[in-house]
Amino acid sequence: MADFLTVALVCASTLAAPDCSRETALDVAVAPAPTPITCLMQGETLAAQSGFVRGQETYLKVACERRRTAALRPEAEAR
Repeated sequence: MADFLTVALVCASTLAAPDCSRETALDVAVAPAPTPITCLMQGETLAAQSGFVRGQETYLKVACERRRTAALRPEAEAR
């Protein structure tokens, strides 16, 4: 399983880059990535193939997130 997620965010050009997030983006694409380098390289490719970016109206922001996994434990321990 990949340890990272590539998150490609397409945000309105009127939105400041620090404010561009999954919640504020116009479009979001997510894909697994095995390494941080792959994650960054894959982000632009992911957005380009999707056709999300629309000229000067939008911009692309690529984020790499570490995949979160929940610890599995027996029901009895959970109580």
